[in-house]
Amino acid sequence: MSEIVDEAWRKYRIQLQSYPLRTKAITAGVLIGVSDGIAQKISGVKKLQLRRLFLMMLYGFAYSGPFGHFLHKLMDVIFKGKKDNRTVATKVLLEQLTSSPWNNLFFMLYYGLVVEGRPWSLVRTKVRKDYPSVQFTAWKFWPIVGWVNYQYMPLQFRVLFHSFVASCWAIFLNLKARSVVIKQA
Repeated sequence: MSEIVDEAWRKYRIQLQSYPLRTKAITAGVLIGVSDGIAQKISGVKKLQLRRLFLMMLYGFAYSGPFGHFLHKLMDVIFKGKKDNRTVATKVLLEQLTSSPWNNLFFMLYYGLVVEGRPWSLVRTKVRKDYPSVQFTAWKFWPIVGWVNYQYMPLQFRVLFHSFVASCWAIFLNLKARSVVIKQA
């Protein structure tokens, strides 16, 4: 079994080196798809909602993977590949003050308008209500992930690491949301 895993990992790294943007986009799409499938099952969905799953994978493939690819390349150019504590802290702070708020807002808009198909007025109301708490919660968790990512991950694996953690985070949030619903019932 470990030979199969080793060979798959070797082939993945070759694809990552040869086609970094495509590989990161596909990886982000697959991971968000797996995460959404697990989240649907956790939330008690009897039959997998394939449209939702596809739209979430599209988000990962078309936005999340490419955004992460270019963000980390830009950070590496701006900070010239430095990994000292001060530089890593600056990268994390910059990411948390720029891309984190944007990504959370964009995801909430995409999910409401595209995945759920809700009208703009309802999505706008939900974003106004929920966005501040979503962003403050993100600022409690994601800086740690950013620190590990910038300090220890090679550039080519940062999107993979971030996408994996984001998948776990989404499952956790779904469990938390489900426990709130169960407590209210």
